[in-house]
Amino acid sequence: MIKGMDLSSLLEVEQCGGRFYDNGEEKDVMEIFQSYGMDYVRLRLWNDPYAEDGSPYGAGGNDFKTLLKLAKRSLAHGFGFLLDFHYSDFWADPGKQTIPKAWRGLDVDGLEQAVYEYTKDVMEDLHKKGAAPTMVAVGNELSNGLLWPYGKVPNYENIAKLVSAGIRAVRAVDEKVPVMLHLDNGGNNELYRRWFDRYFANGGEDFDYIGMSYYPFWHGSLAALEANMRDLAGRYEKDIIVAEVSMGFTMEDYQKYEQLGDEERKGYATKPELVQGLDYPMTKEGQADFMQDFMTCIKDVPQGRGIGFFYWEPAWLPRHGSEWATKAAREYISEPGAGGNEWANQALFDYDGNALPALTVIRDFSDTI
Repeated sequence: MIKGMDLSSLLEVEQCGGRFYDNGEEKDVMEIFQSYGMDYVRLRLWNDPYAEDGSPYGAGGNDFKTLLKLAKRSLAHGFGFLLDFHYSDFWADPGKQTIPKAWRGLDVDGLEQAVYEYTKDVMEDLHKKGAAPTMVAVGNELSNGLLWPYGKVPNYENIAKLVSAGIRAVRAVDEKVPVMLHLDNGGNNELYRRWFDRYFANGGEDFDYIGMSYYPFWHGSLAALEANMRDLAGRYEKDIIVAEVSMGFTMEDYQKYEQLGDEERKGYATKPELVQGLDYPMTKEGQADFMQDFMTCIKDVPQGRGIGFFYWEPAWLPRHGSEWATKAAREYISEPGAGGNEWANQALFDYDGNALPALTVIRDFSDTI
C-alpha cells in the first residue's frame, strides 16, 4: 500500500518558523514521515502563482522552482513523487478551475496545445534536473472539469480533449510513468460513473489510476467510500488511490499561532456544523481510529485494486505568513473573504509540531491480504 502525504506547503511552513518533533526531538519532517512508514510525496504545481505586480499567491507558492526543491528533497529521502498538475495559477478544484493568465484569450484548440506543450516542458525539465516524477496526475479534482469555461461540465468533449493532451504529453516524455485522473467527493458513486463514462465516450485517452478525494466531513461515510471504490475497480478495471484524505485531531482554535486578527482569517474548514454527525470524534484518538478504518477500506477493495492514499497537507502548521490565499490570490480566483490557515487542525502534528498518534497507526498498519 502506498502511504503518501501531500507536502506542497512544507517550504513555506519552514520559512515561517515551523519545526517538527518526534518524542520531543526536533527532526526533518521527511525523516519523521519516513520513520513512520510513509513512502510517497505528492506535490502540486501551479503555472504562475504571482500577480502581475509580482505579489505571491501564498499557500506554498508552488511554482516550478518550489516544486523542484521539494521533489529533489523527497527523492533524496527515497520517496516516490506524485506530480499534481493543476493547470491554473492557483487552486483548481470543483469550485474553481481558473485559466492561467498566460493562456487567457485562447480558444479550446489553443488550450489543448498549451496543455500539451506546458506538460511536456515540465516533464522534460524535471527529467533533465534529476527530479523525474514516479506518478503524474493530469489535472486536480476534475469533477466539474478544467480550464473553465471551455472544459466545464457538461462539455465532456472538451474535457476529454484537454485531459488527453496532458496524458499524451506525459507519455511523450516517459511512456512508463503511471497517470492518474482525480475527482473529489469519494463517496459519490454516481459522480464517478457519469464522469468516467462520458470521458471515455468522448474519446478520452486511457490512464492507469482513478484518484479520489475523501474528507469525511464533506464526502459521506467510509461505507460510501468503500462501496464506490469497489464498484469503480471492477467497472473500469483500474487501481484506486485516495489522492487526498485527512481527519481532524481537535476543534481547538489556533488563532494565537497564526497571529492574525478575526477579520484576517477564514478559520478552519471543519466548521462545527460539519463535524456533528461524524462517526469519529475530532480528537487525537478519533483521528487515529479513523485512519485505521480508512486504510482497512482501501485494503479490502477486491483483487488488490485499492493501492494506497495521500494524506493531504499533514505538515501545514499554523504559522504567521503561511496562508491558504493572499489578497492577490483571492482577487485572481474572484473569491472574497479572509486568508489564514484552514487546515491546521487536520495535520498529523499538533500546533507545536509534535507527531500525533495517527502516525503510529499508519506505520503499524499491515496491508497483507
